[in-house]
Amino acid sequence: MKASDLFVKALENEGVEYIFAVPGEENLDLLQSLKKSKIKLILTRHEQGAGFMAATYGRLTGKPGVCMATLGPGATNLVTPAAYAQLGGMPMMMITGQKPIKKSKQARFQIIDVVDMMRPITKYTKQIVNSNNIASQIREAFRIAQEEKPGAVHLEFPEDIAQEECEDLVFQVTGHIIPKPDDKAISDAIEMIENANKPLLLIGAGANRKITCEALRAFVDHTGIYFFTTQMGKGVIDERHPKYLGTAALSSNDFLHAAIDEADLIINVGHDVIEKPPFFMKQGGKKVIHINFSPAEVDPVYFPQLNVVGDITNAIKKISDDIKPQDHWDTSLFKKVKSGVDSHLSKYFEDTRFPMLPQRLVNLLRNKLASEDIITLDNGVYKLWFARNYTCHKPNTLLLDNALASMGAGLPSAMAVNMLYPDRKVVSVCGDGGFMMNSQEIETAVRLKLNLTVIILNDEAYGMIKWKQEDMGFDDFGLDYKNPDFVQYASSYGANGYRPESDQDFQKTLNHCLETDGVHLIDLPVDYSLNHPILNVMLKEKANKL
Repeated sequence: MKASDLFVKALENEGVEYIFAVPGEENLDLLQSLKKSKIKLILTRHEQGAGFMAATYGRLTGKPGVCMATLGPGATNLVTPAAYAQLGGMPMMMITGQKPIKKSKQARFQIIDVVDMMRPITKYTKQIVNSNNIASQIREAFRIAQEEKPGAVHLEFPEDIAQEECEDLVFQVTGHIIPKPDDKAISDAIEMIENANKPLLLIGAGANRKITCEALRAFVDHTGIYFFTTQMGKGVIDERHPKYLGTAALSSNDFLHAAIDEADLIINVGHDVIEKPPFFMKQGGKKVIHINFSPAEVDPVYFPQLNVVGDITNAIKKISDDIKPQDHWDTSLFKKVKSGVDSHLSKYFEDTRFPMLPQRLVNLLRNKLASEDIITLDNGVYKLWFARNYTCHKPNTLLLDNALASMGAGLPSAMAVNMLYPDRKVVSVCGDGGFMMNSQEIETAVRLKLNLTVIILNDEAYGMIKWKQEDMGFDDFGLDYKNPDFVQYASSYGANGYRPESDQDFQKTLNHCLETDGVHLIDLPVDYSLNHPILNVMLKEKANKL
């Protein structure tokens, strides 16, 4: 059997549906083998687009998304998506080509050590040097990509190895078993929670698993303990729940941090230090229970007193079964914080000024979208407003990245979402800076006949950095630029472009886009004038009074 055919057969054996790719000369044998396969090749316009789509596929399905590139610059263009998947806990497999390794025909042209380059940002990276090892190496790569914590893996497939003849063999796909947490750790956790005066539950990205969501909701309903989330833990429990305090979008000084500071015990579920802990520990201060698939990585601000290691769902269920709600638990400040959060977050929801406030956009999208519809965010200051102000009803309905926090991922992520969930409405909210980093994928979306709405928040600047610049007292300098005409830009790709001129006009445009098939781009002027006075000044003053 030809080695490239076996490679594809092994991918089929793993249940691969798509390969997102920018192929090169060194991938042509594999490309030919894919032509005969049920796996669908998704040709993108940049390797970053392919990588971000594959990572999002992995994030939403729990199965590794697969992307492919050639050697040299093709492989280097996958570095950012690799880090995005690795830090964000998204299972993804990268396949890169390489010149023949047994007989050089072009000296060192385009050759870099891709395996060594990928090593610090993947869980597993190998060059295939023997075609008879293809099946075992693919099985191993998929196993490692899916095991907790999920992440990126990489295989380099040289051109001459792809052309070899080899055995027709694939390995049985087996599930992985996550160990159950230790009973002693469970009983210690129950004792710590029952003895606490002001326990508080933190939900992180690692808890974003369907069964875990149900277990955590049951735990909160049984105990009455208030909870908050990290940005990537949003929606694990329906955020309309009366015990939900909010999302830790800022590092400090939000209303939520008054509750965190007051708590004497944090029950930290599914969180790791890649998502910066929204609290600081000090010796003799609050206690922390770390509940996760792996032990805590201790650093100067995070050193839990108890590790409950193993299957998160099992741990939460066991704790819920045996814990007894305590009359001495003091929730008075948490109730006050909840009231402050709810009143503050909705303050500008009905403000119809134009250019539009990001708070207003959050409210309009929440009102227009159903509970299961999905928003993907790129990275910019608007991400803070969505993390704080958008109420998620279900898990993975607001996709943002607070691990690598890379610009350029919002549009490709939305494309992968629409491919997976064609019956849901999909909206990608991007800053003009992030959108332009992978805007060429609009052609891919149109070619694939996807249905999605892209809202470009246009301030002609790198707004997040301008906000930081103002907060740090620096001059307004070096962060402004000019954009293309986004309406004409959309039209040039065969998409639909719009430029609303008022709040009412935007609402009509949004309704049309959400109800009409095709790819839609809305060029929306945004007003960031309240970023500094609210996020840097007012919150600090009000939160300190709680």
